[in-house]
Amino acid sequence: MTLLGRIVVILLGMCLAALAAGAVVVLAVLFPEWSELALGPLDETGVGLVLAFGLIFVSGVALVPALIVVLVTEAFGIRHALAYAVGGALSGAACYLGLVPFDTDTLSFVGIIRRDLEIMTGAGIVAGVVYWLVAGRNAGRWREAPPAPPPPPAPPAGETVR
Repeated sequence: MTLLGRIVVILLGMCLAALAAGAVVVLAVLFPEWSELALGPLDETGVGLVLAFGLIFVSGVALVPALIVVLVTEAFGIRHALAYAVGGALSGAACYLGLVPFDTDTLSFVGIIRRDLEIMTGAGIVAGVVYWLVAGRNAGRWREAPPAPPPPPAPPAGETVR
């Protein structure tokens, strides 16, 4: 696979991972509201709009941490699904903690909501696994030399080779 082809696969994987993470965030945030039986039927247009917002939010906030994970795994040729899940979890947690105020006097985060941290970490795990399914399984293979062609067949016994 050429480098250009690999870049296209990486971009596709990142887009699909952001879509999956956005869906996880939106569904986890809206689930308490959906459990209320008095709401009635869901508006499909509204759900689509909220999913699009989730995709844009997650892809915008998580772009830099996700790119760091992708660059490290590509550079070292890491192809394990667990590495992508852990990298996604760290990216999700970093994205959430990047939005929470940090108190420099006490060296602690102020106002962490545990459920929101769990949602972002879970979304990162899902995004990491989706990225691994699309692009991570072949990380670093573009640098490998192509396999050598098989040797030519041996001439039949008794014939001379010219």
